[in-house]
Amino acid sequence: MRIFLLSFFIFTLVSFSQEYEKIKRRIPPKGINLLEDETKQIQQKLTLLKSKLAEISSSEKAEAEIFYKAVDFALQNGEFYKKKQDFEKALRILDEGLNRTTALANSQRTWQIKSGKTVRAFYSKIDGSPQPYILEIPEGLDLTKPLPLLVWLHGRGDKITDMHFMDKGLSGNIKYPNEKAITIHPFGRQCIGYKSAGEIDVLEAIEHVTTNYPVNENKIAMMGFSMGGAGAWHLGAHYTDKWAVVHTGAGFAETKEYTKLKKENYPAVYEQTLWGLYDVPNYSRNFLNIPLVAYSGEKDKQIQAAQVMEREFKKHGITLNHIIGSNMGHQYDPESQKKINTTVRKALRKRTAETPLKIHLQTRTLRYPKMYWLIVEGLDEHWQDSTVDAEIKTPMTMELKTNNISALTLNLPWKDKASYPPGFEIVIDGQSIKLTKQKNTIFLSKKANWQILDSHSQELRKKPYLQGPIYDVYKAPFIVVIPTDESHNQQIDKWVKFEIEHLKDRWRELFRGNLPIKKDTEVTESDIKDYNLILWGSPKSNKIIQRVINKTPIFWDASSLKVNNKNYDTSKNIPAFIYPNPENREKYIVINCDPTFRENHDRTNSLQNPKLPDWVVFDLTQAPNGDSAGNVVDADFFDEKWQFKK
Repeated sequence: MRIFLLSFFIFTLVSFSQEYEKIKRRIPPKGINLLEDETKQIQQKLTLLKSKLAEISSSEKAEAEIFYKAVDFALQNGEFYKKKQDFEKALRILDEGLNRTTALANSQRTWQIKSGKTVRAFYSKIDGSPQPYILEIPEGLDLTKPLPLLVWLHGRGDKITDMHFMDKGLSGNIKYPNEKAITIHPFGRQCIGYKSAGEIDVLEAIEHVTTNYPVNENKIAMMGFSMGGAGAWHLGAHYTDKWAVVHTGAGFAETKEYTKLKKENYPAVYEQTLWGLYDVPNYSRNFLNIPLVAYSGEKDKQIQAAQVMEREFKKHGITLNHIIGSNMGHQYDPESQKKINTTVRKALRKRTAETPLKIHLQTRTLRYPKMYWLIVEGLDEHWQDSTVDAEIKTPMTMELKTNNISALTLNLPWKDKASYPPGFEIVIDGQSIKLTKQKNTIFLSKKANWQILDSHSQELRKKPYLQGPIYDVYKAPFIVVIPTDESHNQQIDKWVKFEIEHLKDRWRELFRGNLPIKKDTEVTESDIKDYNLILWGSPKSNKIIQRVINKTPIFWDASSLKVNNKNYDTSKNIPAFIYPNPENREKYIVINCDPTFRENHDRTNSLQNPKLPDWVVFDLTQAPNGDSAGNVVDADFFDEKWQFKK
């Protein structure tokens, strides 16, 4: 079963308010109390909808369940903000959910429209939660042929949770109506800047609409404004080969300058290093591959983002297409909209199915390793500037220039050829290599020199989508594994219980899903095969930790804790880290850690970045707060072979 939701833990949860102070949330803000009769009416409809959902086995149940989740979360989290209006909104949402359960029971799909606007939904692969998006199909659009797709990312709205998003989405207007394209508005987990699970949700929403409608996957535009503009910057830079064109409207592009951090206020070095995950200047070379149009209001302080990118683009010898709205603040003017629309439409028309033979890739992590037919399989060192420029010079020659790259995969760049022929020459960093036999895929590895291999090494190393930091585990399917026993220390047990409950609340409130949870005694071989495991507790309290800890670089038992050749006091210190699961090297384990950015970082989406590297040691004498789970006494990244750095 995909989701393992528990309403209780196997161990008794103590009263946290007596032990640790509950951390005040920022997003979404606490709303107003409904009248008792209003709450009763909503709960009655929720109960009815829940019973009807239980009768449906369809894989499309997400399209009805999303309405239940939206109102259920609004009640649990206190997300009603306007008297009467939000009560009526909740009833409308629930009525739509009831209508859809009836339609599903009768094998009808009335919301799968031929034209107009509707709410659609999918089950997230990350946590199994239903996630919505708004779909718009212009009147008269010919759905018998492949069509362009506009992906429009919404701006920040602290109160625009699922219920409000769906209600507003059905009545709002889009910025760039295009009578010849389908448009979607991903929810993106509301207000996390299209990062973490929100980032993956955008990709899944695109996958869902391309599965259900005739979308030309070569003609997808990534667009957005404000927080959505920031999302378009980073998604545009990280997944460049998915887009025909990118439009970024007035959204931040990096962390340090945008937040006006002074040097004396810089965070730990490892956190500064982790800015390299989302700071777009580190990926600016990727925009050499596709058209990009940025927009800023002349008087908008967020013009700063495009100015930073203008400066960065000059390093690559290119000029940013930056449209500036005359005398405008944080909004568009009609003339600029026309110019942007023209650029986007032209790019969509020009984009073909032909794969470019000259490509550029820039990254700092193997989380973002791909550009068209090239995949970076290994780095000399993570979080350093890493680039590949590749070009098919002739039908028999390819030239590549690399920096900080240790391994590559070259897939076929041609549509009309089945393989690389014998005699094909690869010139990489000035070194010439010729194929002695036909190859469908070329595996390149660098030792003293570059060489062609039959396959990449299977040794334990950082590789695409298995490279850390801790935060990375929350971008793929996971299960939270809770302990069924006590540890060697009451302080640890108290902290573990608090942090599990904190993560459970935060995942529901901020990440808009119910946490997938299992007891350590219930984890199956199938779970180990299919999921990342987030393990809470100690080797004594959690049986899975007990099984795997001795196969990691960290030594930990009841009397001793040794991390990076340092010994720590087990009565007050606890490790948290990410590592390939020793029982399945294709998945992660994470021990004792949440997504690492916390409530105090929610004040601006630019701070909702990973705060901790691959491993950390906490001192639990500092209580968990809105900045950290504890006092960090040491932390760093593992090397490329998942060992402590020398």
